[in-house]
Amino acid sequence: MQKIAFIISCLILVTGCSKHDPILPGERTAIFSPHKANVLNLQIDNLPDNIPTYNTVECPYRQDSSNAIWNAERKIFNGFSTTNSVQSNQKPVCDGRYVYAGLTTGELVKINPKTRTIAWITDIYRSSNLTGNASMVDIVAPIVVQDNHIYAGGLGEAFCKVSATSGQKEWCIDIAVAVPFIITDEASFVVSTDNKLYAIRNNDGKIYWITAIKEQLAPTYSKGILTVAGEQIDAKTGNIIK
Repeated sequence: MQKIAFIISCLILVTGCSKHDPILPGERTAIFSPHKANVLNLQIDNLPDNIPTYNTVECPYRQDSSNAIWNAERKIFNGFSTTNSVQSNQKPVCDGRYVYAGLTTGELVKINPKTRTIAWITDIYRSSNLTGNASMVDIVAPIVVQDNHIYAGGLGEAFCKVSATSGQKEWCIDIAVAVPFIITDEASFVVSTDNKLYAIRNNDGKIYWITAIKEQLAPTYSKGILTVAGEQIDAKTGNIIK
């Protein structure tokens, strides 16, 4: 009877139980609390002519559809298999002696490949989207490592800046992301799954501006101009260029 009562209580309090029974091993940070987006409606100053290049280190590891990570035929991370995921070409990113990967189960993980140990795991999704097998929380857009931080976005309505050292989230924006995004020193330019282009201030996660776009494709950047599927947007103001 006690076992049955425990199962029923977990079904009623899914969110609470899930936080204490993670699907992956290792220390994890708490799911971030949802919050209202803070839109500044300000223009961005000091943008570069061209974006810096990140993730340029050759990374020898590969990631399979079950979230396992391999070094040739040697598995360095077991991953977690799921039947509810979308097809993607997600690849691990190497930085220093660690490997970072976004998983189809919505986690961002830091791995020491030599010891095959997990440094940390953090969730990149809103807690309200963890509603069972129907949830789609895949991290399909390439993650970016910059200045000891990781920028990651997923289908679980989250785009986050995470400390590479601790795995703690410095901020998260409640938007779903499926395509590559752009990181500059000042701002992140992110296309959401509801066809909006966000300019996010990197130091605190506040939003400079939001612009509706016609298609959900990865943005490109050159000399202060963002281009999304042929549409040109002023990166400073978010205004569509006629």
